[in-house]
Amino acid sequence: MDTPADDDWTGRYLAELKTQRQLSDHTIAAYRRDLAELARLTGQADWAALTHFDIRRVTAKLHAEGQSAASIARKLSGWRGFFDWLSRQRPLAANPADGVRAPRRPKRLPKALAVDDAVQLMEKTTSGHPEPAELCDRAMFELLYSSGLRVSELAGLDVHHVPARGGQPASLGWLELEAQEVVVTGKGNKMRRVPVGGPARAALEAWLAVRPPARDGSAALFLSARDTRISPRVVQYRLKAHAHKAGMPVHVHPHVLRHSFASHVLQSSGDLRAVQELLGHASITSTQIYTSLDFQHLAAVYDRAHPRAKRK
Repeated sequence: MDTPADDDWTGRYLAELKTQRQLSDHTIAAYRRDLAELARLTGQADWAALTHFDIRRVTAKLHAEGQSAASIARKLSGWRGFFDWLSRQRPLAANPADGVRAPRRPKRLPKALAVDDAVQLMEKTTSGHPEPAELCDRAMFELLYSSGLRVSELAGLDVHHVPARGGQPASLGWLELEAQEVVVTGKGNKMRRVPVGGPARAALEAWLAVRPPARDGSAALFLSARDTRISPRVVQYRLKAHAHKAGMPVHVHPHVLRHSFASHVLQSSGDLRAVQELLGHASITSTQIYTSLDFQHLAAVYDRAHPRAKRK
């Protein structure tokens, strides 16, 4: 019996992906392009003749051409899956894509607002007498920036601590206004106390003065338009709309305020361990990325201020 040509192997593999794994036409087309690219770049007429070094050479070529690490990683994954399948159809010495790694992806720095932009965002107010929803928003945004909370931590806050009762769990987070603190439960069920700044406390007091009882009977600190516990998605939507009205030059979401909090505290204090505790990071490694942001800030100041910093 004759061995199918390589394009037949490809066709059979793609047909199996479609029928057995129910992949979409778009995904199948992407696999087809990636396999065709591999065949073109290696120049091999037989899939079984490809070696580990062929795949490494192709990977290096794609990287040199400027393809992203994510795109190369996706192609390697697809090629690896194809050769796994092919090894069950015909003898192969080894999967040539095994052990070949994509280039390391560049670490993306978190986006943080400049101090002036953060102040502008926080001080953006409506004229006249604000509605309760506006007071709620202001308190949420001030607290996000004041305390560096995750949006899930913010949405989970109660007005006060509620003990477990009637089969209901105890509060995961709550406000202690007199102590000017919030208690939150972060990742890994790690509980921490975070200070609340003066403007945030004032905003919280204004909101609590008009906050209606929650319809679901909970002690939720922040409420939706239906007077039930607010969801992280609604917080994101409201912050985005507020930032747009404030004329922010970038898209602002809750994590941008968390990044801004960390970056600005680090710029002022230089205390990385304190920022780690405030953010609730289990490892200092997660916090160290903010030192890059701090250096970028210092470099920008240098470029603006030093008389010999101008580059031609």
